Amino acid sequence: MPFVSVKMLDGRTKEQKKNLIKSITKSVSESLSIDENNVWVVVEEFPSDEWGLGGELACDKIKAKKEAGR
Repeated sequence: MPFVSVKMLDGRTKEQKKNLIKSITKSVSESLSIDENNVWVVVEEFPSDEWGLGGELACDKIKAKKEAGR
């Protein structure tokens, strides 16, 4: 039974996560020629102040990107 773990920053809607899980399940099922019921997917979300990108907190990078877009 394949087990897929997705780790990402929080902020996605329940519908987006449902679509992600459905897409991953379908892809794994087709790639491995197995029933979709045998594919496990877990989504773990983390606050942006708990992740780093390029030596900075993700929340700081996100804030800077938003400010630059104004």
